[in-house]
Amino acid sequence: MPQVRPVIAFDLDGTLVDTAPDLLATLDVVLSAHGVAPVDRDEARPMIGGGARLLIVRALRRVGVEVDAAELDRMNRQFLDHYAAHIADTSRPFPGVLDALDRLEARGAILAVCTNKLEYLARLLLDGLGLSPRFAAITGADTFGISKPDPLPLLSTISACGGVPGHAVMVGDSATDVATARAARIPAVAVSFGYTETPAAELGADRLIHHFAELECAVDDVLRSTAA
Repeated sequence: MPQVRPVIAFDLDGTLVDTAPDLLATLDVVLSAHGVAPVDRDEARPMIGGGARLLIVRALRRVGVEVDAAELDRMNRQFLDHYAAHIADTSRPFPGVLDALDRLEARGAILAVCTNKLEYLARLLLDGLGLSPRFAAITGADTFGISKPDPLPLLSTISACGGVPGHAVMVGDSATDVATARAARIPAVAVSFGYTETPAAELGADRLIHHFAELECAVDDVLRSTAA
């Protein structure tokens, strides 16, 4: 029988790409347009990861501002429009990403992106960085009508690549990514440099890495454990 190729599914923001600079610059623009002071960058960075609307809500709560649903809708639309126009101004892959993808591909792994970013924004970002051709599937919060941590997006992404859950790994930076992997019954590798309010070491991932140079060994370890 032919060997099953493993699928390595990556989260996007805070995992593959450091998108915080462009996301938070857009947040500043939106808040300023509505008379709200910017949120401190160090305080705002862990707020990233739940989508634009939740980022706005978290930022408003941090400064004690409440808006009605209609106003929040307007802020969200303004955010998406501005962000799409500036999505790759300063966002860049984290150190070691390209080399790690090369090594995994050379070993026959299938690479995918499974993010809670809207799919069109995920594709726009990856296109802007020249990364889209690296991935067999790119799926977002709206691709399947449900978001992580529900396991459906991850399982459907793996299936879209021609893979199977028993030979797959989720790589992410947040509790949402680890919970998604657990629900899908596949191993999780967490990165320590992403956007999370919970310390990465406390996320409960099967392996924790601090640089993409460590990813290949971590993937080997968790796949070996799964097969045992």
